[in-house]
Parts: sequence; structure tokens; C-alpha cells
Amino acid sequence: MTQAVPRLIHTGQVLVDLVMRVSALPAPGGDVLASDAKFEVGGGFNVMAAARRSGMAVVYAAGHGSGRFGDMARAALAAEQIDAPAPRSTSQDTGICVALVDATAERTFATHLGAETELDRTVLDALAVTARDIVYVSGYSLCVAGKSATLIDWIEALPSDARIAFDPGPLVNSIDPALLVRVMRRTSIWTSNCGEALAYTTSGTPDAALALIAQQLHPDALTIVRDGARGCLVMTEGVVHRVAGFAVEPIDSNGAGDAHTGVLLASLADYLSPVDAARRANAAAAIAVTRYGPATAPRREEIDALIGE
Repeated sequence: MTQAVPRLIHTGQVLVDLVMRVSALPAPGGDVLASDAKFEVGGGFNVMAAARRSGMAVVYAAGHGSGRFGDMARAALAAEQIDAPAPRSTSQDTGICVALVDATAERTFATHLGAETELDRTVLDALAVTARDIVYVSGYSLCVAGKSATLIDWIEALPSDARIAFDPGPLVNSIDPALLVRVMRRTSIWTSNCGEALAYTTSGTPDAALALIAQQLHPDALTIVRDGARGCLVMTEGVVHRVAGFAVEPIDSNGAGDAHTGVLLASLADYLSPVDAARRANAAAAIAVTRYGPATAPRREEIDALIGE
């Protein structure tokens, strides 16, 4: 019998970003002129686009809205050939995020959630998750009461060999501790940036944070902590690897972590080792920070070229 094609099943949030480039953030109550402003589909779309551009089949399982922003989200998903089986919301539009990118390439967000917080259990069950699929769970989803309850109940009902990738995001310490324990119990792949890992563990170094996170996961789980231009730390089978980054001149860090995650998961689905998958993810993030916009993940051949150099 032919095995099913591995899928990334994304249960997070697709939003529309209003991205504005500024020299610096204004003081509270102040004002600043942006040198550029444009709408881009972002949020969870960035991870999905990165995985698709590395050849992985992708499904967006969460909601999408009934207004202009929902139309933009659906158009972007269709352009990347990402399936979106959930029906459009009849009560609200897709949410928006204002992203301010300053001269140092740092970004600051303000978000209003919408239809992406909807999650239909019948849609999830119809996906028939297999051991080859990777289910992506975002920490943002766990901060939304209705969505988090549906999501965790479904995750716990999945087959024991289902792979769950958990990206806690910057709100990790806002997640209900009992809910977080339930998610961690099913997590096969933890991926976060260094700041998130340090905040969650109250550790002083990335290495210490990595070790503490790994202790909370199944012994067979893969733990990834992204460390910016330094690359990332990978713990697999109890061994820690420092996977070096690639030297580039960054202009916009928006979406770099998402590019890393999407390419990492696509590479793991393609049977690469965790270290080789992390190297490709580092290359993808390095390319992404040299481009303006959120969904700037490169295609597979661009990653090949950078690694080849």
C-alpha cells in the first residue's frame, strides 16, 4: 500500500499584517512617519509558506474570515497551494496585526484577532492524521479559551505516533500551566527562539534553557532553540548540537523564525537528520532576514545554493 504524502497540518492563526518601516519607535503618545507601508498575509501563513516552498504538502486547519482580510488570506493560501478545509466564518473577518520594523530590523507587533481563532473539531477529525504528518501547534492558540479547548482535546485523541510540533511563541508564560503540561506531554518537536526559551525556563543561557525544556518532553522528542545569527541549538537523543548560522546583512527580521520552523519541519518530513534539517532551517532564516516582509522564506533551490557556498 502506498504511504500517504506527509503533511504539515497547521492549527494556528493566519492574519493580515500591516507592515510599516520606521526609523525608530516613537515614545508613548508620540508619532513617526513610516518610510513604507503595505498589507501582507502573515501570522501562521509564514510557517506554511516556508514548508510549501521546501516541497511539503500543507493544510491550514483553522478559521478564515468573511471580509476583505479573509479574502486576502484565502488568496495567499491558494497561491502557495495550501489547503484550507474549514468553511469561512459567517460572523467575523480575519484578524490583523500592525508590525513596525525599525532601522535595526527589530519588529514590534499589535494584534487584533478574528476568525482565525475558530477551530472546528469536525474539520480536524476529517484530516485523519497519520504518523508521517506533523501537526503544528502555536502558543498563541493556547491563549484563546475556546480554540485551546478544542485543540488540546483533539491532540490528545490523536494516535500515539502522531508528531506534534509546538512553537510556544512570546506568550508562553501567558498559557494556562495545566494546558501547557497537556501539550508538552504530546510534543514531539519543540521549536522556539532563545528569548522565549529563556523566559519560559528563567534560565541564564540558551544551553541551560534547552536542557530544562528537554526534561519536560518525552525522551525521544526533538528540542530546537533558535539563537539568531549564531544559528540554533538542537537536542536529539540526549545530545546537544550547536548548528552554526550563516553570515548575512539583515534588513528585516520579521518572519525569520517562521521561515526557520517551516523549513525545519519540511526537512524532517523529508527524512533528514535533525542536525541537517536545522542547517537548512538556519540557511532559510538567513535568507529571510535579507528581504522585507513577513513571508520571505526562500525556495528549496535557494537554500541549496547558500549551503553550497
